[in-house]
Amino acid sequence: MNEIIKLLNNHRSIRDYKADVVSDEDLYLIIGASQAAPSSINGQQVTIISVKNKEKKKKLSELVGDQVYVDKAPVFLVFCADFYRAKLAAEINGEKLVITDSEEARLVGAVDVGLALSNSIAAAESLGLGIVPIGGVRKEAEAVAELLELPEFVFPMVGLVIGHPAEESELKPRFPKEVVYHSEVYNKDLKSKILEYDKELKEHMIKVTNGRLNKSWSEEISGIYKYVYYPKVKAAIEKQGFKGEK
Repeated sequence: MNEIIKLLNNHRSIRDYKADVVSDEDLYLIIGASQAAPSSINGQQVTIISVKNKEKKKKLSELVGDQVYVDKAPVFLVFCADFYRAKLAAEINGEKLVITDSEEARLVGAVDVGLALSNSIAAAESLGLGIVPIGGVRKEAEAVAELLELPEFVFPMVGLVIGHPAEESELKPRFPKEVVYHSEVYNKDLKSKILEYDKELKEHMIKVTNGRLNKSWSEEISGIYKYVYYPKVKAAIEKQGFKGEK
């Protein structure tokens, strides 16, 4: 196993940070790695906004669901799906921007952001920094877009807390490989493996949290996915110009 694969397999989310700043040099290395990720048709449909201002980070920590580590960490990156530049390209060439009327634009934006985010995570962790992704930027996406002064065709998809870990968290067990890796066709006979994983993860969470968290994977997931937890996303993304009509 080479060092890159070791790094990736050692990933863990960090929610407790020191006050030490993240250097501009490290931040630029992380952004550079993010830019090196592949993108659909080389459209480079990602913009990353760094937030270091204490008042703005405090506001963002509230908007994403009162996640205090957004406020406490030295820098918070907001990854946006960005077709504003595509709009400028259309204007330069006398064309109309139509792709944002389709669901494909939303999917392309989400995939490109995911690829960029993944590179950023690996780069940050290779520098000894800790991270935790924050999907909560979509909770009040309209307010986040206003705070960050996002133009049309730009939507905040996910955030990334970056800082120096105050302590190292435990490595959380993952599904057995056969649950996520299938050969040739999808294997739908998964309940027994999920039940096995439920037991493993529940025991892990009880141990590392001294019993504070004691739900299995299926209990946690079914408890969250039984309702639409970010009901404002549709209106917010459409307000930014992503119509999804085609």
